[in-house]
Amino acid sequence: MSKSVFYHAGCSVCVSAEQDIINLIGESNVEIVHLGENKSQIEVAENAGVVSVPALLTPNGNVLHINFGASIADVKG
Repeated sequence: MSKSVFYHAGCSVCVSAEQDIINLIGESNVEIVHLGENKSQIEVAENAGVVSVPALLTPNGNVLHINFGASIADVKG
């Protein structure tokens, strides 16, 4: 994996964190995945270790959970 992946669910906490991440590491260095709109990626996120959003999956496979917005269980509905 060469890019970081930012997972979020569209809440205000997530959208704010998304903008901060883009400003910090650059839009070309991060893939944005909105789990509320792309539910097929929830399992991918869980398998990577994401337990809440917003979260940033680094190219090394580390998951950085950023400010609590919602649990993956909440996103699943």
